[in-house]
Amino acid sequence: MSAAELGAPMAGAAPSQARPRVSTGPAPVLIRLHEASVQFGATPALHGLSLDIRQGERIALVGANGAGKTTLLRLLNGLLAPHRGERVLSPEGASTQHRPVTAMLFQRPFLLHLSVRRNLALALWLAGVPAAERPGRCGEALARVGLQALAAQPARALSGGQQQRLALARAWAVRPDILFLDEPTASLDPSAKREVEQLIEDFGAAGMALVMSSHNLGQVKRLADRVLFLDQGRLLADRPVAEFFRADGAGLPAEAVQFLHAELPWR
Repeated sequence: MSAAELGAPMAGAAPSQARPRVSTGPAPVLIRLHEASVQFGATPALHGLSLDIRQGERIALVGANGAGKTTLLRLLNGLLAPHRGERVLSPEGASTQHRPVTAMLFQRPFLLHLSVRRNLALALWLAGVPAAERPGRCGEALARVGLQALAAQPARALSGGQQQRLALARAWAVRPDILFLDEPTASLDPSAKREVEQLIEDFGAAGMALVMSSHNLGQVKRLADRVLFLDQGRLLADRPVAEFFRADGAGLPAEAVQFLHAELPWR
């Protein structure tokens, strides 16, 4: 069991409130990858990626199965170290005390055999939140996702959608600057999917940076403002969402056009 699985921050800094989007000029860079590569044994997984994640961005990672989306999320979140290249937090000069706090939401959340409230409280303990603050944070987070009436229930007895909302509450409670989401609604029914999407949308609107992998291209259009297309571990396209989904595919590499035609045959 890792701190990341329980929603604890990964950057080693004190949790901070999500900040609103900057309205003038480029937003600060929170994480930078420079020629970062990852391999598992002799198998390469990511090849020389360079990109910036800025405050308040909503980024979707798309590509076929095995393209490297989950590996990239884990690299950005610090769960993997690059074999070559580098991952830098706050590369524009922020002090260690103000480096970004990150959290990650997995497709199937890991929940302990504890109550809903105690799952949250444990995450806050791992995050270093003072004991006096934890009850208030738990109540606030449960209210945020509409689970306050179920606080005493066993977490593993919740429905799939409720479990994912609890995982979102757990991540939100540590007040991350960046939330990473790996196929967050892939196993949910349509009603639960709408509820989770709305929460993700609300978090982004409040200024939290979001980096999400998804095979649901309608969801990408609804939630993202920037799309990264990966193919066999390579970043082949980095476009604003409207440009990526242009009907004529102008400016996209052939691999991205083929992917879109396969996923959206009516284009």
